[in-house]
Amino acid sequence: MKQKLFYLFVLAALLLSSCGGSAPAAVKVGWAGSPDSLNPGMAILTESYTIFELVYDSMYELNLDGSFTLTLAESVERSDDGLVYTYKIRDGIKWHDGKPLTAEDIAFSYNLYKDTPEYPYMNGYYTPYFETIEATANNEVILTLNEAIPNIESQLVFLYVLPKHIWEGVDKLEYENVEMVGSGPFKMAEYAQNEFIRLTANKEHFATPPKVNEVIFQTFENQDALVQAIKTGQLDMITEMPNTAVETLKNAENVEVVVGSPLAPDVADIIFNQTEDENCPKDDGGVCTGHPALRDRDVRLAMAHATDKQKLIDVILLGLGAPGLTLIPDGLGVWYNDSIKDYEYDVAKANKILDDAGYLDTDGDKIREMPDGSRPLTFRMSWPSDSLTSPRMAEMLSEMWAEIGVTLEMQAVDPDALTALCCPAFDFDMMIWGWGSDPDPSALLYVYTTEAIPTGSSETGYSNPAYDDLYAKQQTALDFNERKDIVWEMQKIVHDDVVYIIPWYAQSTQAFRTDRFTGWITDQAKVELADVTSLTVIEPVK
Repeated sequence: MKQKLFYLFVLAALLLSSCGGSAPAAVKVGWAGSPDSLNPGMAILTESYTIFELVYDSMYELNLDGSFTLTLAESVERSDDGLVYTYKIRDGIKWHDGKPLTAEDIAFSYNLYKDTPEYPYMNGYYTPYFETIEATANNEVILTLNEAIPNIESQLVFLYVLPKHIWEGVDKLEYENVEMVGSGPFKMAEYAQNEFIRLTANKEHFATPPKVNEVIFQTFENQDALVQAIKTGQLDMITEMPNTAVETLKNAENVEVVVGSPLAPDVADIIFNQTEDENCPKDDGGVCTGHPALRDRDVRLAMAHATDKQKLIDVILLGLGAPGLTLIPDGLGVWYNDSIKDYEYDVAKANKILDDAGYLDTDGDKIREMPDGSRPLTFRMSWPSDSLTSPRMAEMLSEMWAEIGVTLEMQAVDPDALTALCCPAFDFDMMIWGWGSDPDPSALLYVYTTEAIPTGSSETGYSNPAYDDLYAKQQTALDFNERKDIVWEMQKIVHDDVVYIIPWYAQSTQAFRTDRFTGWITDQAKVELADVTSLTVIEPVK
């Protein structure tokens, strides 16, 4: 308690100090979450990656229009067979502690991610085709693949480069990395988990030195307080808000609301634990306590037919979203299979599916039982406690599914605790959560693979050998149209198998004050005011 009060005192002092004078010292950003880890190999939550993007550099930068720009390298050469990439690293780049960043650091970082199986989000998503990574005396990085791939930029854009002189001497899995020595446009200054993060500007950054002095990310547990804070000027920008607040903020003095496609397309998902006994990763901590009824496609199909997605969107998002199909969102453009016909909302059809499958209400309590009578269709439903939309969604789903004899035991859980329950423990029945998408579909497609079950990347325990074969095939399909067709086929398979219910693809809704800082990037295809693109160019209003 004393430590928490101390952090609150420090934060209050920082915020007050930033309010004085005509040129505010710090940009104050409010959000509902907090990083789960500052170790790039261990982090899962979006908030962690927001901070990584500001503190670290990578080989490529993802632009708001979806294109990529070389950053750490001044040039790249690709061999004719597509197996070897030679990156000429810029001279003169420095770490935040003043030491030089060289090709040795980059090769060290890529090898660290590649050779650490416990780094599933790096090892499984981005490095499976990396054969060797070497640094040359000419400050070059030579990346050799064991098979040519079509998406090298998206494989490197989130592989953050770490300082070898620090990371080679620590326990890679236990290292909390609170100091976060990077080379990016902002430096870590202070961090209190679930309280605040203070970053100071790296005015010597080789590409994008910020015009502001500091950025402070403050966590708000109460969404109404988050909205009130930007109205009163306590905050300069908020990364999220309940959609019910949009009209209020549009009418607030000195506040501008921005609505559009998110930089990382937002996928909300209703997760079914369908792990079969033979796939339970017991050696990796799996307990696999999911309700057996959820392994039955008929049960999942009935629940899909009993889910009124448009009502969820209209009530919770106030229409600012589109019904979802699979983890590949509509924001990924050509990769999104828009030919899939979704399951229509039809309660009568849902009830018939369950009747025909033998799930009956034999005791008249309005809750169906398993065909053998062993258990009622009562499912544990959890969601992260920092979610703005999940509590209302859970209430509405409970009402919808009650019409087909399904009941929920609902609980909000701390995000870190929910991660521990989820993957690879599979100690749950159902969850409401979501994903932010990579610019390439491969990462989210991986989540459905059998290989992802023990790594902690799979949320559902779903396993389909035909899908696994297609995943491997699209990874190395160099012809664009061939790869697109495979990706579309994979989406149809998982939709037919009802692996998830995807209620929506939401639009990004953010807001900023117009009387403090100017230059926010609002005219691009994507909206992300906490991205490096805005936070390096905004400057105090004169």
